[in-house]
Amino acid sequence: MTSQSIRERGRWADMSDAERDDLTTRGIGRVFDPELRESVLEILEDVRDNGDDALIRALAKFDKVEVDRSDIRVSDEEFDAAADSINPEMLAAIRESIAFVRRYNEQLIAEDADWSFETAPGVMVGERTSPIESVGLFVPAGKGSFPSVLVQLGTPAVVAGVQRIAVVTPPVPGTGGKVDPAVLVVARELGITDVFRANGPAGIGALAFGTQSVPAVRKVVGPGSPPVAVAQIEVQRFGVVSNMLLGPSESLILADDSADPRLLAADLLNEAEHGPDSSSVLVTPSEELLAAVQIELAVQIAELPAPRDEYARLAMRNGGAVLVDSIEEGAEVANVYAPEHMQLVVRDEESTLDLLTDAAEILVGQYTTVSMANFVLGCPAALPTSGYAKVSSGITAHTFRKKRAVARATPDGLRALAPTVLAFAEHEGFPAHGASVAIRV
Repeated sequence: MTSQSIRERGRWADMSDAERDDLTTRGIGRVFDPELRESVLEILEDVRDNGDDALIRALAKFDKVEVDRSDIRVSDEEFDAAADSINPEMLAAIRESIAFVRRYNEQLIAEDADWSFETAPGVMVGERTSPIESVGLFVPAGKGSFPSVLVQLGTPAVVAGVQRIAVVTPPVPGTGGKVDPAVLVVARELGITDVFRANGPAGIGALAFGTQSVPAVRKVVGPGSPPVAVAQIEVQRFGVVSNMLLGPSESLILADDSADPRLLAADLLNEAEHGPDSSSVLVTPSEELLAAVQIELAVQIAELPAPRDEYARLAMRNGGAVLVDSIEEGAEVANVYAPEHMQLVVRDEESTLDLLTDAAEILVGQYTTVSMANFVLGCPAALPTSGYAKVSSGITAHTFRKKRAVARATPDGLRALAPTVLAFAEHEGFPAHGASVAIRV
């Protein structure tokens, strides 16, 4: 292990294509590893063929937990016990977090009204929007307690109007098979009653295919380990939709010499402590700032408890620090990386913000922390990783709604557009297409 707290990758202009790829591709190779895919496919096929029995086998093999079929669905008694175990401060935090996420998503829905306009005399076109009928939410449990994940996934689904919401979550390690009580409290606050105890890939398969206990759904979302991500990719072959990709965690900070290095170090560690496959990146034109951040990171990593300290050290190696010649070049690097979480700490915030096109979220200034976004701001915190921010967005109420085009033509409108239809029909060799219009005119 080098003495550097964060891996110094050098100046962007001097980095080779291979060195740039090593930074920007991060953990995507693990997700698409052929051996991992094969092992996940075995689990999914077992669930597809054997339902609950496969879930029980997966829990015994991967979580060392023995359960009966009656234990897969979380009982009312477990919900009640969870509510009794949560302290008042945490309950208040859960309720406030839900309230902020709800307000954000209600605003999205309010601006997502049905619409139509007359595109030609006698021809109206537009859209109507409605919720997806059923969704499955995956909440991880392997490296800690994550009630915030269910807040971020479940609240938008509820606001979107989804009628059937199922939650799958693995048992908390070392508890003999218990589901995280804080997650159950969030579910009850949201009015979600279908919560199921299942291992990651097996749980994704249960949501996709349905079992004797778990209902099949049409869309599955949720962050997780590479096996969970692979499972979500594979079940799409069977008509279930998912989001690409949600995990492992990553962040990038673009900062100039106006930044406070102590605060920068704290913010770099925010996502770094998630796990050994996380990545934290600092992009700056200031060598002096980088040197100061190195010192602060060494101090702050040493103050973290195990295993978070080792997770952070590994994340600083997975990511690293990149020197640039200007903030403009730094914005180019950020767009190439397309981070899950991005923080912007520069003097000229607005003009720099205009340069940033590929980030799942952008937090402006050192008083807007990733932890605030994770827990309470209300903007989405379940966000695309591994560069998928270039083509997709975070989980919001829009994730759980679908649009359908609506059109209406009068006889005059049909006659006006008939020549175009007839020309295309003749060129493409579809006589029935043309006849359906010709018979009317």
